[in-house]
Amino acid sequence: MRMYDIIMKKRNGGELTEEEIRFFITGYTRGEIPDYQVSALMMAIYFRKMTEAETLALTMAMAESGDRLDLSGIQGIKVDKHSTGGVGDKTSLALAPMVAACGIPVAKMSGRGLGHTGGTIDKLESFSGFTTALTREKFIENVNRIGIAIMGQTADLAPADKKLYALRDVTATVDNLSLIASSIMSKKLAAGADAIVLDVKTGNGAFMKEEADARALAEEMVKIGKNAGRRTIAVISDMDQPLGYAVGNALEVKEAIDTLKGEGPEDFVELCLTLGSRMLLAGGKAEDSGEARRMLEEVIADGRALEKLAEFVEAQGGSRESVYHPELLPGAAITRPVTAPVSGYLNHIVCEEVGICSLMLGGGRETKESGIDLSVGLVLCKKAGDYVMEGETLAVIHANEEERAEAVSKRYLAACRITDTPPEKKPFIKGVIE
Repeated sequence: MRMYDIIMKKRNGGELTEEEIRFFITGYTRGEIPDYQVSALMMAIYFRKMTEAETLALTMAMAESGDRLDLSGIQGIKVDKHSTGGVGDKTSLALAPMVAACGIPVAKMSGRGLGHTGGTIDKLESFSGFTTALTREKFIENVNRIGIAIMGQTADLAPADKKLYALRDVTATVDNLSLIASSIMSKKLAAGADAIVLDVKTGNGAFMKEEADARALAEEMVKIGKNAGRRTIAVISDMDQPLGYAVGNALEVKEAIDTLKGEGPEDFVELCLTLGSRMLLAGGKAEDSGEARRMLEEVIADGRALEKLAEFVEAQGGSRESVYHPELLPGAAITRPVTAPVSGYLNHIVCEEVGICSLMLGGGRETKESGIDLSVGLVLCKKAGDYVMEGETLAVIHANEEERAEAVSKRYLAACRITDTPPEKKPFIKGVIE
């Protein structure tokens, strides 16, 4: 078998066999096939697309290109959750304890962030002493004992995807539905869960700006999951403005804690209940979404979800005291309000700009080597659709340097559009694909 023939076949519109796909994935992962040939194939795929069978074969080949996490030692049905990312997306911090408190084991691999805020691991490190450097034995023991554990993603999990994505990123071949879906799902399948719930974002602050594109991606990933023998559900949610009010690592942790106390923002609570109810259904803990939602609301109301977060943090070396006293979490030296220049309706907030504001404060990474300031970020006081009076606070900047606070204040204000008429109200949950 020759890589040249595979490239030509796809260039001419042919359908690659599973054997051909495995040949190029295995060879590329081992360094036996050069970048320039795989680049040519990626461009051919970009223009010629992939069939459902090809997409599944690519996903499985990438999933099997390295380590696969064996979760058979964990009792019960393991349900994983994945988000395509956005601004203020702290969902796992609240959702995982809620679901675990309802009896669904949460065995999750997470990563660090590259962009406007940290990833789940960075945010959790706001708890002094917290670590995700667990052995696999300890990881499984923690899930069986308290129902939840999160560990760092290993370098050997779907290594073909890492190599392929880095190549696509510099050859203008990222934006292909099959390649995006197989990239996400290969890691989810390698992580060993029995069922997968996907949160696919759409809007200005999301990768998929258009709802139709987000729906197409969700449908593609659900198909892959089904064909791979995993129950897969996708929820399409809005990212035209930040999720909740907090953007920034420790600030988002505080908002997740508030949510577990029953004091969370409406949109964030709705997302946690929608995703959580699907996780409970996939795990066989509820008969319908109504019963699942009631179970989740109950573990918030009686304090079990908050206690589960404390148990989880303590089991991984963190301070459980900070769960009950979030004022102990990292805090910034400077707080600066951004005030409305005129009265009117906050018609729109450019979500992507809010993410850049967090990055400018030091809350995210420009490169993988960049450090993160866990204490900085923004807390919104008004969301799109709210009426504001001249001089009223739109958001509060949390910073450690005056110069950065000043620059971000101006940038945030420029991202807000105030008008005489309210914006059209749009649904937050755009759809569920099962």
